[in-house]
Amino acid sequence: MSIKISLKKGLDLDILGGVSDLTLTAVAPSTVAIVPDDYPGFTPKPAVKEGDRVESGQPLLYDKFNQQIKLVSPAAGTVKAVVRGERRKIERVVVEIDSHAKEPSAAKPSAGNADDARALLMESGLWAMMRQRPYDIVPDPDAKPRDIFVTGFDSAPLAAPSTVYLAGKERELAAGVELLSKLTEGKVYVSRHDGEALKDIPGAEMVDVSGPHPAGNASVLIANVAPVNKGETVWCLDIVTLARIGATVMTGKIPADTIVAVTGSEVEHPRLVSTLIGAELSALLAGNLKKETHHVRIISGNPLTGHRASMDGYLRYPYTQITVIPEGDDVAEFMGWAALSPKKSSVSRSFPGHFLRHKLNPDARLMGGRRAIIMSGEYDKVIPMDIMAEYLIKAIIARDIDRMEALGIYEVAPEDFALAEYVDTSKLPLQQIVRDGLDYLRKELK
Repeated sequence: MSIKISLKKGLDLDILGGVSDLTLTAVAPSTVAIVPDDYPGFTPKPAVKEGDRVESGQPLLYDKFNQQIKLVSPAAGTVKAVVRGERRKIERVVVEIDSHAKEPSAAKPSAGNADDARALLMESGLWAMMRQRPYDIVPDPDAKPRDIFVTGFDSAPLAAPSTVYLAGKERELAAGVELLSKLTEGKVYVSRHDGEALKDIPGAEMVDVSGPHPAGNASVLIANVAPVNKGETVWCLDIVTLARIGATVMTGKIPADTIVAVTGSEVEHPRLVSTLIGAELSALLAGNLKKETHHVRIISGNPLTGHRASMDGYLRYPYTQITVIPEGDDVAEFMGWAALSPKKSSVSRSFPGHFLRHKLNPDARLMGGRRAIIMSGEYDKVIPMDIMAEYLIKAIIARDIDRMEALGIYEVAPEDFALAEYVDTSKLPLQQIVRDGLDYLRKELK
């Protein structure tokens, strides 16, 4: 018998450019890249240098404070660049793919106990694809999770249905749950969305979730099943990573393939692409952007939490979506953000677009100016968790640790405030505020 959760708070954004045809198109990139910023809590040190030959699954970076945690190459080839930014910070490692390389042979790994399971996940690079609450970071290897939570669907705008990623992977999912069960004395919870045919997974506690976005977020699942208290640790991951873990256990090979939804109003033909982790965006978007005179915003990820990118950028973790929308910087609009055009999208009843049921075509404009926080209750309408979001944001800005703890910072991640950032009258960068607050809290409480 599964646990059932029905959410009322939240908001589904019906945006132009969704994928309707679930046929896969294969795209073979010439280069791939790993970006260490995608892994909070991971302090990168290079394991390779430019010109080195690497095999698929070979470490490119390791954690400065725990060398067992690694980020590995998605493909065999040559290290083309170790790109550094200010203060020699590693921004990405680029690998030029050798299309003629043979796959290395692999023996079935041993994962008979918790220590073996941890070693397998860290050696394969899959450890870094999980997250720990509190702090929303790559899990601490020394921590013992109370429970492990797997998000079985993505409720973000324009995301593809989970069935696309999971077809025929029942055995891998079961093997993944079996391995994760060795790492916790609690339960492995797996969420699934009403209407999506994800079968019960042996060994997992299934959670049926209904309601609008952010129903698919890990924090929402945790808060409504078994909230995190001070002193407790839980781990979370998505179901695509769970399938990768299971495949690694079964075959010894680390799956580096992924399915990407190429979406957005500026995409000529929204489609699903089969490619590699960290693939170059130029290959995934080639010939598929509308020929327009206005500027476009390329986002590696979904419109709410994705990273701004360019055609020479790379697919960022969690490697499942690209969105292209108008930039909006060349729009001259009478009255600006206050214009009453029915084409405008708004959650406010002050605008006609709120009442018209048509697909939205948003651009990347801020539509207003940043100002002092307005205590309006807007955040609470779209965050289905038992926290006082506005007061938590104020406590984070003030760096009041006691207040942050009392208001539930241990339960949240930046992505939980993405919708609040969208509806925010104050136009505050809420996701960055929460990320900075979590990093500050972790540093102070070490």
